[in-house]
Amino acid sequence: MNWDPFFITFVALLFCMLIAMIRVLLGPTVPDRVVGLDTINTLVIAAMIIFGAAFDEIIYIDVAIVYALLSFITTLFIAKYIEGGEI
Repeated sequence: MNWDPFFITFVALLFCMLIAMIRVLLGPTVPDRVVGLDTINTLVIAAMIIFGAAFDEIIYIDVAIVYALLSFITTLFIAKYIEGGEI
C-alpha cells in the first residue's frame, strides 16, 4: 500500500479544518460560526472515509454515515434556534 496519497489527503483536510476553525473563532456573526462548524463536521466525515480506505476497514465508513446524519440534524436544530423558532 502506498501511504503518500493518504498522507497528503490528511494534511490537506487538517489544513482545511484549521481554516474553518479560524472562521469559527473569528466569525462576526453566529451563522458564520455555524457554517464553520458544519464545514468542520463535513471534513471530519471525509477524514473518516479516507481513514477507512487507508486501513481497509468498513466500520469507519459506517461510523461516518451515522456521524453525517447526526451532524445534519444538529445543523437543522441550530438553524431553527437561530431563526427564532421553538425546538
